[in-house]
Amino acid sequence: MTLRVVGAGLGRTGTHSLQLALQQLLGGPCYHMVEVFGRPDDIPVWHAAVNGDQPDWNAFFAGYEAVVDWPACAFWREIADANPDAPVLLSSRDADGWWKSASNTIFVISDRPTEGDPMLDAHKAMAFDMFRNTFTPNWLDEAEAKRAFEAHNADVRASVPPERLIDWQPGDGWEPICEKLGLPVPSDPFPHVNSTDDFRAMLGMEPLS
Repeated sequence: MTLRVVGAGLGRTGTHSLQLALQQLLGGPCYHMVEVFGRPDDIPVWHAAVNGDQPDWNAFFAGYEAVVDWPACAFWREIADANPDAPVLLSSRDADGWWKSASNTIFVISDRPTEGDPMLDAHKAMAFDMFRNTFTPNWLDEAEAKRAFEAHNADVRASVPPERLIDWQPGDGWEPICEKLGLPVPSDPFPHVNSTDDFRAMLGMEPLS
């Protein structure tokens, strides 16, 4: 079994909403960073990949219909090569909006203690090495992170043939995805989950709004 969609968009570009949407469209699970918390044995596999030892991607994603978000998007090219018939879905947004969201959610975790939880320690170490090694060493610097974000998106757009690429932004809804997949557009609204305040509430943090 191979993947039917390969997500290349970085985190905080609507990827959790895309996970739910793709699961509805494809009738099976979509791998997202939230999956890693329920699959702790995946953490060392990702950490090894970040350090240059990548797994057999199709074996690793057995049972999944699609992938989105970090950590998979850090290896979008290799995963796409392993699934040549799958469209590549680039979710993106403006760099300022992305930084504001990322710095108030996934990046703010850098300052939060794990209270000695071995799984959380391992997950945090993997994520930080991933950001340093596959995104930018200065991932907590606004200017550097924005440049890396824009460079990532430009690389995907330049590398993926137009007939294979789904260039999607939050607000585009079902249509671009369904058109590329040859699927009917659902009648219900496109999912919208995991806002900044949702994410912070999950971590027990104060809302910003």
